[in-house]
Amino acid sequence: MRVAFVGKGGAGKSVIAGAFCRLLARSSDRPVVAIDSDSMPGLAFSLGVPSTDTMLPPEIVEQVGPDSEREFVLRDGLTALQAVERYAAESADGVRLLQFGKLRGHVRAAGPSQQAFRVVVDGLRGADCHLIGDLPGGTRQPFFGWASFADIIIVVAEATPSSMLAARRLARLARPGGPAEHQRIVAVVNKAVDPADSEHVARFTKLRVVGVVPADPAVWAAERAGVALIDAAPASPAVKAITSLVESIVVEAP
Repeated sequence: MRVAFVGKGGAGKSVIAGAFCRLLARSSDRPVVAIDSDSMPGLAFSLGVPSTDTMLPPEIVEQVGPDSEREFVLRDGLTALQAVERYAAESADGVRLLQFGKLRGHVRAAGPSQQAFRVVVDGLRGADCHLIGDLPGGTRQPFFGWASFADIIIVVAEATPSSMLAARRLARLARPGGPAEHQRIVAVVNKAVDPADSEHVARFTKLRVVGVVPADPAVWAAERAGVALIDAAPASPAVKAITSLVESIVVEAP
């Protein structure tokens, strides 16, 4: 399964993606790799990973000659999945978190590790594992290369004008003839407060809604505490809704 979560900043992508990864790992016999391509901390909290800025060692990749199709490759004897198993942070349920490299100073300081991240993500496309990506808010990353690993793109949207407008713009970028023509794009309504929210989002975005996560105080409490929702409130309405989402996406996945 290859899934990318996208949407407007603040829509709740990381919370849903983190719980999605953990629940998927519990029901699958294949490794689950969570991809966090944001240069600011986020997905680690939702997964329950202690470290929010574990970067890949830059020395695991090497630069190749000008005649090669790629500028950087993994060093001899190391596969992308082995790199994840050795160097990526691990959460409960065995989910591995591959992080882009969090910024603490100038962007150049994280550059080498970010190059290693790109090489490993590219190598994972053919690996026997689930890849679940949490992409930064907005439209730049999802359809300019970062979501190319995904077979299914899930747009997380609230039933608010700004969130739905962002979702509709993301959907337009994924229409036939666009950069993501080969991918399926669907919607998840988050922070729902009214039974009509799902229909409202579907009508505005022209996307099929595959899940509805209710507005749940347990989510806010977990975020304030810096604890993964699935650990803080495993029986909460939000976790139950994300469990249903995982089940529906497993059925749809290629």
